[in-house]
Amino acid sequence: MFGFYNMVLRVNATYRGFDLKIISDSVLRRTLGGKGLATHLLLLHNPPGVAPLSPENHLILASGPVSGTGIWGSCRHGIYTKSPQTGYYAESYSGGTVADYMAVTGFDAVMIHGASEEPVWLEVCEKTVHFHPANDLWGLETYETEDRIKAWIKENRPEAKNCGVVVIGPAGENTASFAVIENDYWRSAGRTGIGAVMGSKKIKAIAFWGNCKKEVADPDLAKSFAKDVAQRAKDNPGVKAYKSMGTPMMVDIMSNVGSFPTRYWKKGTAEHRESINATALHSRCDVKPHACRKCFIGCGRLATVKEGRHKGLTIEGPEYETIYAFGGLCEVDSIEEIAYLNDLCDRLGLDTMSAGNLAALTIEASRQRKIDYDIDYGQVDQIAALLKDIAYRRGIGDTLANGIKFVAKEWDMEDQAIHVKGLEPAGYDPRVLKGMGLAYGTSDRGACHLRATFYKPELSKMIDPEQISGKAEMFVEWEDRLTFFDALILCRFYRDLYQWEELATMIKAITGLELTQEAMKAIARSITDDTRRFNLQEGLTLAEDKLPKRFSTEALPETGKVITEEQMQQLLTDYYKARGWDEMGRPPEKKELPESTSMVNSQGLV
Repeated sequence: MFGFYNMVLRVNATYRGFDLKIISDSVLRRTLGGKGLATHLLLLHNPPGVAPLSPENHLILASGPVSGTGIWGSCRHGIYTKSPQTGYYAESYSGGTVADYMAVTGFDAVMIHGASEEPVWLEVCEKTVHFHPANDLWGLETYETEDRIKAWIKENRPEAKNCGVVVIGPAGENTASFAVIENDYWRSAGRTGIGAVMGSKKIKAIAFWGNCKKEVADPDLAKSFAKDVAQRAKDNPGVKAYKSMGTPMMVDIMSNVGSFPTRYWKKGTAEHRESINATALHSRCDVKPHACRKCFIGCGRLATVKEGRHKGLTIEGPEYETIYAFGGLCEVDSIEEIAYLNDLCDRLGLDTMSAGNLAALTIEASRQRKIDYDIDYGQVDQIAALLKDIAYRRGIGDTLANGIKFVAKEWDMEDQAIHVKGLEPAGYDPRVLKGMGLAYGTSDRGACHLRATFYKPELSKMIDPEQISGKAEMFVEWEDRLTFFDALILCRFYRDLYQWEELATMIKAITGLELTQEAMKAIARSITDDTRRFNLQEGLTLAEDKLPKRFSTEALPETGKVITEEQMQQLLTDYYKARGWDEMGRPPEKKELPESTSMVNSQGLV
């Protein structure tokens, strides 16, 4: 089919072999690649109940049909598996440059199972994969690992010209449950612990390169569509805001509505807000907008610290979610120090959101004398030491590396720990933004803000944050469109520019499919149903769609707001109904997709 290679590379890390799986057009028409294809493959190949860190758990890296084309916002890749952090569906996305290099290998996805006895790195290129020893890379931080792999490709593969590389750090090697997979230094597939799965397979890095080229259905339409989008975006206020201030602008926006999580979810505003917001970042660091490939927004902040003990430190960031996690929950009161902790997490390969949440929970445990550990709010060096201990599983870090569900039980803090399904929420307090409560509860990967980015309609007053009736129906509309984004795979910040009409034009130009809005929604809903089926297969219960009790029993001091259990239950009931699920949250019986066929490589194993 246009926009695809109809090919998946299936890698056996145990025997260092591979086979090529041909994916039929009928499967691609119903899944559209990206999340849709990966979820189909997980349901097909992952044994039900498989342990996330066992060799039998599959790790899938996928691009979408728009990857490698001129479509704006298309340079993103997705990684999918069963999460060691939650025990349920795992998905994580990253921008940068890697998706373009994945798109020229001749594969729509790379599916890895098994586990190597010794550390290796993989070289994925035109219809094959090479295994390389990685003993000399094992133990290195992420930046140096990426540098070394790129240098090797440049020296040994002159035909490659360049490559994209994804890596894990020490946290992934030591299977910390919230380890990330990184690329382009600062870009992270950052949630659900996919780096731990890669580490469990003893894979330190994967390099992508090739000279294959996808065939698109209508190159002229694709080109004119991209041109029109760029022209319309010039005066778009959202585009202008992200380009000028980036995601750190959310510090002020969320603080103004009392929904900036602070002091481990006890408050909705931070007294030191002015020293950690976008203004602080732009005044105390040299900042340049930094964009992924195929992007005119440039939301990234390439920031260099001007003064102080971190003078000269350069990172892309910190993003809002990192600022909230360390600046809000841990009350670190300096943007430079948050940048330092951000850089440390990137080097070690840790998710900053989970890391900040767990550091704040550790602070609470220490204050309540549940543990004997010297740490408190705002103590940057103690927080940094804790992060290193987590990555290397030293002392108390070994406990924290197992994730918040394990920690909460171990420290008798299950009534205080803030998470859904084992994943900590983003920086949007659901006591103020009720729709975000529904987002956290129903997201297939745990307390995620990106399934529907529903903070956008609530903050812009498209719907009242306090409204309950009718909210789930609107939420489903947003979630469907953004699930469609994840099949393609597209950046969330193009959500205002790509409505259903634009998506239909995009699909026609790239794949040749002429899809109505209802047909696109049906594809999105099928993907959502499949992820739900995966989670139910892994033991998900209705109770795990609920929010932590603290959100219903502890009011925010600034606003007095809670989200009651009755409100949350109504949102869930309405959501299940809008999705066509039964009262137990179960999708209707699935009509099976055709099995993909295999073409065995001479050195591979079926």
